[in-house]
Amino acid sequence: MAPPDAKPPRDGANDEAFKRELVQLIPHLRAFARTLCGDPAAADDLAQDAMMKAWDARNSFQMGTNMKAWTFMILRNQFYSEKRRSWRQSQLDQEAAERTLVAVDDPEAPVALDELRLGLAMLPAEQREALILVGAGGFAYEEAAEICNCAVGTVKSRVSRARRALHAILDEGNYDRDGASAGDAMRAILADAERLSTVR
Repeated sequence: MAPPDAKPPRDGANDEAFKRELVQLIPHLRAFARTLCGDPAAADDLAQDAMMKAWDARNSFQMGTNMKAWTFMILRNQFYSEKRRSWRQSQLDQEAAERTLVAVDDPEAPVALDELRLGLAMLPAEQREALILVGAGGFAYEEAAEICNCAVGTVKSRVSRARRALHAILDEGNYDRDGASAGDAMRAILADAERLSTVR
């Protein structure tokens, strides 16, 4: 007789289904990791570590529930366990940047992507994270709250404050330029977007 704390045998079919769904989330995990790390190499390592942790914990995941929110929470927790310091400058893929612009600015007067990148980097970590999840990641407030391990009202408040702050930063030009031209910023964003689009 198996000991009471023994894990049930793994179901091969469930493992295959889990693997397929996890693989589909790789581009999203890498994109979210980049918003946290800023450095593409560190982001790739973070995403890989999160996927390994998710695979190891697959028996605790209930198939049919929101795997994206579950894996994002794993990745976020992994980031904060490794990085006990301030967030660094974010690099967004093109789609995420455009979706963030739609969420925070007048689509008739789009902000240059390098300015958006620099402006986002100046936001407090919690506000930037909430804005990226809701504005760029497409998460509902409830899903973002689950990922951030906080109340839904807290996420809404952070997003609202982040949008106001980002508007002010961009309107006033009150951001620290890093010497990169708009062309360089666009090329970097497009390079990230291409890398993300090839991972399937």
